[in-house]
Amino acid sequence: MASEEDTEQSYVPQKKKSESEDDKRRKKIVPGSLMKALMRPGGGESNPSDGDQIIYHCTVRTLDGVVVESTRSEHGGKGIPIRNVLGKSKMILGLLEGIPTMLKGEVAMFKMMPQMHYGEEDCPVPAPSSFPKEDDLHFEIELIDFSKAKVVSDDLGVLKKVIDEGQGWESPREPYEVKAWISAKTGDGKLIMSHTEGEPYFFTFGKCEVPKGLEMGIGTMTRKEKAVVYVTNQYLTPSPLLPMIEGYEEVHFEVELVHFIQVRDMLGDGRLIKRRLHDGKGDFPMDCPLHDSLLRVHYKGMLLNEEKTVFYDTRVDNQGEPLEFSSGEGMVPEGFEMCVRLMLPGEIALVTCPPDYAYDRFSRPPSVPEGAHVQWEIELLGFEMPKDWTGLNFQEIMDEAEKIRVTGNRLFKSGKFELAKAKYEKVLREFNHVNPQTDEEGKVFLDTRNSLHLNVAACFLKMGECRKSIDACNKVLDATPVHAKALYRRGMAYMAAGDFEEARSDFQMMIKVDKSSEPDATAALAKLKKQEQVK
Repeated sequence: MASEEDTEQSYVPQKKKSESEDDKRRKKIVPGSLMKALMRPGGGESNPSDGDQIIYHCTVRTLDGVVVESTRSEHGGKGIPIRNVLGKSKMILGLLEGIPTMLKGEVAMFKMMPQMHYGEEDCPVPAPSSFPKEDDLHFEIELIDFSKAKVVSDDLGVLKKVIDEGQGWESPREPYEVKAWISAKTGDGKLIMSHTEGEPYFFTFGKCEVPKGLEMGIGTMTRKEKAVVYVTNQYLTPSPLLPMIEGYEEVHFEVELVHFIQVRDMLGDGRLIKRRLHDGKGDFPMDCPLHDSLLRVHYKGMLLNEEKTVFYDTRVDNQGEPLEFSSGEGMVPEGFEMCVRLMLPGEIALVTCPPDYAYDRFSRPPSVPEGAHVQWEIELLGFEMPKDWTGLNFQEIMDEAEKIRVTGNRLFKSGKFELAKAKYEKVLREFNHVNPQTDEEGKVFLDTRNSLHLNVAACFLKMGECRKSIDACNKVLDATPVHAKALYRRGMAYMAAGDFEEARSDFQMMIKVDKSSEPDATAALAKLKKQEQVK
């Protein structure tokens, strides 16, 4: 049971919600400065609240009925209602306080003293020219609609109102290909464009094929979602969808996101492109084979020539059997594997690949010329995740580790040092959760771990990363200071880095700790002497 002292020490007071600028402004309201008269009742039971987009007409009159300004066309306005977001938009204090008391469709008259409209000290909304901000005024408000809105741009130039929720969580982004039904109206409701019949409008995200604000709004939508995207003129860029944008203060786009094709620029330079042709099963990317796995795919390889010459098809050239391979082992071209790792089971994708990620650095099929750009149409049939080591006994763990180590050695011998290093490091990560139970198991475990660290060091040395190679050797020498092989490998790394004295010290120490290593140490010292003479 905790003592009273313990209780006091563990108590953390709740942080008070910071006061907003609007809250501070509301404290300035005095009785009688804002009066409301109901002119027409509204419907429903809910009132607008913070985060809601409110759409309303506003007519301002002097107390003797002279119209000062209005959004209504019959009073000289443009006929376009005002849109604000409560808690986000800059509003005069009287409307900030008054509109949340209204119902949808309601018309109310607010009598405001100057401090409740543009006469407020430090009012965040500038008064229109010649506005009588020192006078008491009537504000007639018709609350047309209010609803929750997604703020797409921080300046509120792009907002979205969801009509029907979509499916899943993924939204389109550059360079996805999108199909959508789209219509557009001006702020006062006039239809200016409709693409709602025939085929949905097709565009590529990020190619300026729709107005910027509309694209921003669609970028927050999911498949099958219906929404209205409100776009003000600073986000109305010319596009094939809406070439003429002059004269529009804002446009309301009604959108149904029919479908989008996931397109990924795998390298960020437009050379390796993965285009999803058929959706797979599961959630992206959680259900993709991101980690090393055993994969089964059907694929068709084509040259990027005019004829799209097929050079291999598993369904034809492999007796109808799929290709089965383990990822992370360099068994397929790098571009092929990069894209398959981002596929879902059942997905079909079209991959366009440059030669350096296709067959210029991989065993090239006879009919693929050097420097050829290729396409692969790939179907991921399924994959098996690597065995979970949880619950395995010590010997089973060491057997699994040996399989991965052997794979790493094969990759190392074939010059694929990065892939080999990844294999060794995978086992070392798993070893963080292994606890030998006997002295014999402890010795086997230590020897295996040391061997893996030295394999990592060898990879770094081949990759020209001498300091990282030295660090890997140090992990062995910290545990076993008289490890001759670690001294040799660290000495070679020091020599490659130009640290000759450190290298000489390691090679000399080898002879002291292990007489059988003297031939290797002597040869290394001779090589070191030559290196020093060159320098």
